[in-house]
Amino acid sequence: MVTGDYGLTAAAIARNTGIFTSERDPDTIERLHSKLGLSSQELRAARESGETRSLLLEGHSLTGLSNDDWEIICEYGEIVFARTTPEQKLRIVEEFRKRDNVVAVTGDGVNDAPALRAADVGVAVVTGSDVAIEAADLVLLDKFDSIIEAIRLGRLVFQNLQKVIAYLLPAGSWSEIWPVILNVFFGVPLPLSSFLMIIICVFTDLFLSLSLIMEKEEFDLLSLPPRNHKRDHLITIRIYIQAYLFTGFMETTIAHAMYFLYYWKQARIPIREMFFLFEGYSQGFHGYSQEELTHLNAVGQSIYFVTLVILQWGNVLSVRNRRLSIFQADPFTAKRRNPWLIVSMLISLAIAIFVTEVPGIQNLFGTASVPIEFWLIPLPLALSILAMDEVRKLVVRVFPNGPIAKIAW
Repeated sequence: MVTGDYGLTAAAIARNTGIFTSERDPDTIERLHSKLGLSSQELRAARESGETRSLLLEGHSLTGLSNDDWEIICEYGEIVFARTTPEQKLRIVEEFRKRDNVVAVTGDGVNDAPALRAADVGVAVVTGSDVAIEAADLVLLDKFDSIIEAIRLGRLVFQNLQKVIAYLLPAGSWSEIWPVILNVFFGVPLPLSSFLMIIICVFTDLFLSLSLIMEKEEFDLLSLPPRNHKRDHLITIRIYIQAYLFTGFMETTIAHAMYFLYYWKQARIPIREMFFLFEGYSQGFHGYSQEELTHLNAVGQSIYFVTLVILQWGNVLSVRNRRLSIFQADPFTAKRRNPWLIVSMLISLAIAIFVTEVPGIQNLFGTASVPIEFWLIPLPLALSILAMDEVRKLVVRVFPNGPIAKIAW
């Protein structure tokens, strides 16, 4: 908190508003310069371990502060600057930004204008002075306390976007590139056509990903520490591990297994003979004509497509909760209810049926009807993906400092 009030008044306000949470008196400039003062490394370690230390500085003491003093000040978790002038407010903002902090400044008076302009985000209120409104990046139409709700909703949107990305990558990226790799490098007849890849990306995954935007928060988002804008990006290596090496690996393996299973059940062609065919998949292969082979591959591609659509149901039920079990936060109870999720599943199913079963679409884009058993087999397999993720979440909850927790998104 940066204010023009006296130190004692500012400290009392800070305690009443929850800025000062420590029961002991805040540190002052005298303690900072004494032998009892802590170094910046010690303060950082204490803050990261959960220890709370408070600092109260008055404007007249800011003039003689060295660069080392500011290094120490910026490591405090709770700071109040009292009796500050506009120039001192500006310096406070600059010193914090100089140390890779993201600084937001709120103010409504003329004296706040320089700090509002210099901050990463300057926030003024519509009832404030014209100078403050002009200098700010954001102007609140409500009171300042609406910032709290804005921060909560902003964090919710950020987390939901991460969930959308974690949902889209397994089928929309990983499970679509492997059919191409197997076809180009290993000579397997293409397990998924370009048309069906587009249908997954543009239609069947679209509605489920939109439903994830409507998810409610899993826990109190305001309890999270501020995000490090240089390290904690929207897409992280942990999301890639979850999407590609965990869910994506399972979906790709299952979808290919269903593709090869169809060839074995329908044409008695074993999986080992499907590899390194290249031009060998033509007239006379296993005694089939070119037209029959084309039809077999059309059905196989449609089975691969249908399998991915159904497996994504298990994936979406998994990614909607990053830590909680499905039993703790199912989509039906009031606290985490998301009716759009069920509606989106039905829409994706309807699209899959339309694409594979309508004769006009079959003739136009080379799809084929999928046998009923290949609509049913993926259902328990989708539940198995959900079950595997439930096991992963359980391990993370039981062993929060374990190796799985360290790579968990």
